[in-house]
Amino acid sequence: MFQNDLFKGKRILITGGGTGLGKGMAEKFLSLGADIYICGRRKSVCEATAAELMEKHGGNVKAFGVDIRDAAAVDEMVEEIFRDGPLTDLVNNAAGNFISRTEDLSTRGFDAIANIVMHGTFYVTHSVGKRWIAGGTPGNVLSIIVSWVKNGGPFVVPSTMSKSAIQGMTMSLATEWGRYGIRLNAIGPGEIPTEGMSKRLNPGEEPGARSARKNPMGRAGRMEELQNFATFLLSDGSPWLTGECIMMDGAGHLAHGGNFYELRDWSDADWKQARERIEEQNKKDKAQRG
Repeated sequence: MFQNDLFKGKRILITGGGTGLGKGMAEKFLSLGADIYICGRRKSVCEATAAELMEKHGGNVKAFGVDIRDAAAVDEMVEEIFRDGPLTDLVNNAAGNFISRTEDLSTRGFDAIANIVMHGTFYVTHSVGKRWIAGGTPGNVLSIIVSWVKNGGPFVVPSTMSKSAIQGMTMSLATEWGRYGIRLNAIGPGEIPTEGMSKRLNPGEEPGARSARKNPMGRAGRMEELQNFATFLLSDGSPWLTGECIMMDGAGHLAHGGNFYELRDWSDADWKQARERIEEQNKKDKAQRG
């Protein structure tokens, strides 16, 4: 769909770029000629991804181990990147989420999501954006949100609130920063099966099975669909498109809300089993981080 050198000369930072959707977008942008910067809390994972992508596609991928909840650490990373020249694009992809009845949710659990998704996204966008403005450099921000910002997200309230804040940021800064040549848009993808998403949002379920049952198109999303749409939004072919939050979910949010309302039928035993599976996955992730 896109010419091979479409992104030649672009320098793109992708948060949460070591795995899942972030890794998929990083690979696509790299294959089109961009220099890629990826960050995540697990530097070893980001470094492994960088090595894998460069071996496959060539080019340049630089990895950072940064917790985007730490505003000072974010600014230090962005300053280091800008020493070699300004970024052209930022992809806000880093996120966290898990299913829970809201009455069972702890404040710590709420903060775990809100601090990454809302605070972290703002910290990165602010750090990059203020440098674009100071340097008189145009820029482009793409954020990954969720389709249920339009109609609510039962059982994922921290994510819904935080992603709604990103939607608000996208629309607000598109109008505030437009005069500087800075664009902001967002994609709300439906279910595109990845390891992290599946284990915390559909514990014990075959990845993609939920969408195959409910989606109007009878399937889950595919990585290449997100890759292509993200490429279009970051390309120079849509310079007047800004402030938009576009859902890409096979009309799922129109048909059934695209959210987790069906979990209202779960029993206490179902919720207990889900919590145990999520806690088990959290322990595995913590062990991998060392």
